[in-house]
Amino acid sequence: LPPARGFKGAAAPIRGTMPNFCAAPNCTRKSTQSDLAFFRFPRDPVRCQRWVENCRRADLEDKTPDQLNKHYRLCAKHFETSMICRSSPYRTVLRDNAVPTIFDLTSHLNNPHSRHRKRIKELTEDEIRTLKQQKIDEAFEREQAAQGLNESNEQNTVSEEGGEEQEEKAVPLTLEERENKDYLKSLFEILILMGKQNIPLDGHSVDELPEGIFTSDNFQALLEYRINAGDEVLRKRFEMTAVNLEYCSKTQQKQMLEICESCVREETLREVRDSHFFSLVTDEVVDIAGEEHLPVLVRFVDDAHNLREEFIGFLPYEADPEILAVKFHTTITEKWGLNMEYCRGQAYIVSSGFASKMKVVATRLLEKYPQAVCTLCSSCALNIWLAKSVPVVGVSIALGTIEEVCCLFHQSPQLLVELDNTISVLFQNNEEKGNELKQICRSQWTGRHDTFEVLVDLLQALILCLDAVSSDSSVRWSNFIVGRAFVLSSALTDFDFIVTIVILKNVLSFTRAFGKNLQGQTSDVFFAASSLTAVLHSLNEVMENIEVYHEFWFEEATNLAAKLDVQIKLPGKFRRTQQGSLDSDLTSENYYKEVLSVPTVEHIIQELKDTFSEQHLKALKCLSLVPSVMGQLKFSTSEEHHADMYKNDLPNPDTLSAELHCWRIKWKHRGKDIELPATIYEVLHLPDIKFFPNVYALLKVLCILPVMKVENEKYEMGRKRLKAYLKNTLTEQRSSNLALLNINFDIKHDLDLMVDTYIKLYP
Repeated sequence: LPPARGFKGAAAPIRGTMPNFCAAPNCTRKSTQSDLAFFRFPRDPVRCQRWVENCRRADLEDKTPDQLNKHYRLCAKHFETSMICRSSPYRTVLRDNAVPTIFDLTSHLNNPHSRHRKRIKELTEDEIRTLKQQKIDEAFEREQAAQGLNESNEQNTVSEEGGEEQEEKAVPLTLEERENKDYLKSLFEILILMGKQNIPLDGHSVDELPEGIFTSDNFQALLEYRINAGDEVLRKRFEMTAVNLEYCSKTQQKQMLEICESCVREETLREVRDSHFFSLVTDEVVDIAGEEHLPVLVRFVDDAHNLREEFIGFLPYEADPEILAVKFHTTITEKWGLNMEYCRGQAYIVSSGFASKMKVVATRLLEKYPQAVCTLCSSCALNIWLAKSVPVVGVSIALGTIEEVCCLFHQSPQLLVELDNTISVLFQNNEEKGNELKQICRSQWTGRHDTFEVLVDLLQALILCLDAVSSDSSVRWSNFIVGRAFVLSSALTDFDFIVTIVILKNVLSFTRAFGKNLQGQTSDVFFAASSLTAVLHSLNEVMENIEVYHEFWFEEATNLAAKLDVQIKLPGKFRRTQQGSLDSDLTSENYYKEVLSVPTVEHIIQELKDTFSEQHLKALKCLSLVPSVMGQLKFSTSEEHHADMYKNDLPNPDTLSAELHCWRIKWKHRGKDIELPATIYEVLHLPDIKFFPNVYALLKVLCILPVMKVENEKYEMGRKRLKAYLKNTLTEQRSSNLALLNINFDIKHDLDLMVDTYIKLYP
């Protein structure tokens, strides 16, 4: 690219066809494996000399500026952000006075026997300390921003336009300072171990101990174990301390945990910023030590062109949706440092009752950032998501009951065997159907597209099995299982529950195939976007003829109730509120039409319209860029008409039409032995994709939309680890700080950075 206008003579990034290797020591990046810009060494002798000095490459010192300019490059990672000008995420140019200052000059010391193509000058301790100071200052600024969010808004934040602080002169550490750093490092190592191994901070509950008895918590117990194992630093610090006193206060533990959490999160967020574009996904509200929190995950494409979904933290939940929206935005932008201008998608998965509030949050974000398209999340079936969002109390109760039933049977293998036997008896004339239901019962069937169809088929077997368990007079079952079986059997035999699941089954049958395609292959997702009109047409027809449809649905519910020997009646709660003033003309059929069928159909129609907005559908239409979809369309596609919304995200928008024509020709006239790539993942990993920069940019943005499936399961571990943490950790022992360390246990951490940040924040 030529120098950007207004920066005459500035070094320009190199994006040629031959790979450019970064000349910086300990940097292995090359242009064919990274989206980073690569810059030539300047021809100006003075500036070129400064570049060489900062690189500390002894073998470059005898090169002329012309030789360096022609043969050597530095990637953008080695320049301060202020030295780089971006007219778009893909157009990058250096300022006239830009000098590289960010280098890794120490990592090769960990392997002194390794051979290096780039010879590095040895550094003194003072020089190494100076190099680390910049990282410490950055971490310090992030922690200060985080603290500022929790403090009162009475103080104004310092303007970013203020003068930069002068660098502190590096002073050799005193013996006391060195010992203090070693001591803090030991504490951080213990906290990181506890996080990774999911060890709660607290030990015995105060209620478990006699009055006046002291017992150390888990943190102090590990600290004492380390002292006994020979840690001299800790021994010197605590050898004269009474063993029945706290070695490290709760306040200090909390401070250190916040720094651990921030440093680990920053490793992921740094990759997100490098990739520019991202999407946000919030999962179901969870209880963390008695307080409700929202788990937040981020989607992005990393340097290796892999779509990843990573957990980045919990946000305290607020009952007021407007306050929640403000805090959500503030935390993402100010505390975590993500630029929402690069957010291209958002999705929320919530339990019943929270949907309307999260919809307000999504709407407020969309108002500020129109390109942060709200979509469905690929990890949640459309029908389940729609059912959870229905604003009818009976639906929320029914969904909760279904989850409890599934959970109870999965807690006991014996119960599943008992259910298998019951199914075998009921389906002895249809063994194929019975075996299918047995397999389904061993899965998480409450998250399926056809959950309500499965439940209607299983209902009789579930009730008979639970009745048998609750009335068993032997000691075969525990009191807990017997008690739960009795309660859940009563819930399943309530006519209100039966009519609710039958109506949900019938209404959601219109969206089942559509939702299944959205979680299918890329071509299925593309064609699903075109079928939405037909789905809405069918639902509108149902709404116009709701009297007829409801009559059929209610008849099915009454037949099922008769089969289960359940009395058909109005809900007890409704009858009690009427207190004798019940309208004699009000029938059960009319009641459920008004309070269930009508609001459910109306809500689902509106929810589909809101979720699958014009922008959302345009984005899905752009999936025709994937060659297998092109082939199914006979290579007659018109992506440029749908790609307008991403025009500013493209490196060369003016050449988009010509590039798309070349892209179609490439695949239309491919060799006979070449298969058409079927997913975005396959396309992004094509060796020649960089020759189509606009196509590459578009696919990267489409890839991160939450509705798109993460093709490689190993890059979706953030969500799985989150579920595992919540499942394996008692509510009162959960910690938002330790959770992040546990879920992201494989992320590297810099102990020195944590220690220096702590010393600077809490001197």
